Amino acid sequence: MPAIPNKTRMAKPKTVFFCQNCGAQSAKWIGRCPSCGEWNTYVEEIIQKETGKNKIPFSTNKLKTGPVKISEIETGKEERIDLFDKELNRVLGGGLVKGSLILVGGEPGIGKSTLLLQIALKQKSTLVLYVTGEESEQQIKLRAGRIGNENDDCYILAETNTQHIFQIIEKLQPGLVIIDSIQALYTDYLDSSAGSISQIKECAAEFQKYSKLTNTPVFLIGHITKDGSLAGPKLLEHMVDTVLQFEGERNYGYRILRTAKNRFGSTSELGIYEMQNNGLREVMNPSEILLSNRDNNLSGIAVSAMVEGARPIMIETQALVSSAAYGTPLRSSTGFDTRRLNMLLAVLEKRSGFRLGAKDVFLNIAGGIRVDDPAIDLAVIASVLSSNEDISIDQNICFSAEVGLSGEIRTVNKIEQRIAEADKLGMEQVFISKYGLKGLQKGNFNIEIIPVGKVDEVFSKLFG
Repeated sequence: MPAIPNKTRMAKPKTVFFCQNCGAQSAKWIGRCPSCGEWNTYVEEIIQKETGKNKIPFSTNKLKTGPVKISEIETGKEERIDLFDKELNRVLGGGLVKGSLILVGGEPGIGKSTLLLQIALKQKSTLVLYVTGEESEQQIKLRAGRIGNENDDCYILAETNTQHIFQIIEKLQPGLVIIDSIQALYTDYLDSSAGSISQIKECAAEFQKYSKLTNTPVFLIGHITKDGSLAGPKLLEHMVDTVLQFEGERNYGYRILRTAKNRFGSTSELGIYEMQNNGLREVMNPSEILLSNRDNNLSGIAVSAMVEGARPIMIETQALVSSAAYGTPLRSSTGFDTRRLNMLLAVLEKRSGFRLGAKDVFLNIAGGIRVDDPAIDLAVIASVLSSNEDISIDQNICFSAEVGLSGEIRTVNKIEQRIAEADKLGMEQVFISKYGLKGLQKGNFNIEIIPVGKVDEVFSKLFG
């Protein structure tokens, strides 16, 4: 009887189910994610890895292992790289830290690739490698020609395989690496497709290891989901050193760069750009562009002094109050929290006797920016009262104070910087809380400071 040949047994690939919303994993499919609570988000992915190979083909020095006394750790001045972009330098905390990993997210077409390509072309003394996984080299060349900068030290690589990318990095030894985008990359050591949870996590981990071991800064461009959060696992934001959010309205030419996380600086800084035909232009004085040129006889407009990080900015608050046409009054706001608007309207009706319950109220922050500073409360109330009474507010008057539930005008922080910004722009009067006068050097300003304590006082001083 002939012998039965031995059949080669194929190794079954290892699979894990990942939640596409939060990145949690499970050995089996689950209907509802126990981590984030979303339904039907678990997808099976193959995570079988090859062994015996070095994932990142670059040479590094051996790192010291073992605990070290905190008193024995040597500290020096943090060396930062000048990106020749004052707005981005400010948001990063004074420049780019060597060995840092920065994630930049934003809507499609908002200008993420344009911003980082401009940065790459400005680095005249640093070799930059720009890796694109979504565009061809010719497309990048056309964009660079539109921007108008030339740099022979900027190399473009159209590649999505991380192993090939690190081979090029080993040859070039760049001083700065830009990845566009992390969702387009894949590694050979995972069998799942590019953009999956496991691929994003693994590729980001490879670049994190590369940046730390070689002391080379890396920019990662990331996609966002329909709700505005960064696509991929939440672990991606924990792995990087800095998370930047590039945002703005398509109908406006201005873009805002915010910091969601920064291990090397403040998270309250703000950078403003203007989108033009030849790329993004830095806006050094945002107050002048956010204050529109208008006639003095328009009601419902008030100017407020807000602060983003260490930067005071003058913004314009616009309100429209009209009789409710359909019985139920509407409350709508753009760039301002609608719930806070409802609270301020309730304060006006309860504490000051203004009947706004049967009227529609629409609020807009000019320039397409979103404001969370409570210092614009007084400007919101002033613009609502101006529209309700159909009496204009002089364009040389500004407001900077918070409004409490009892109708009192509360002071805000950094009041001197706000007043100084209003004074610099030629404002004649500024309304602040009377409780903020303590310690304020009035003689340092040419602007008239008007202290108020209640909402009623604001109305009487504005409209008599």
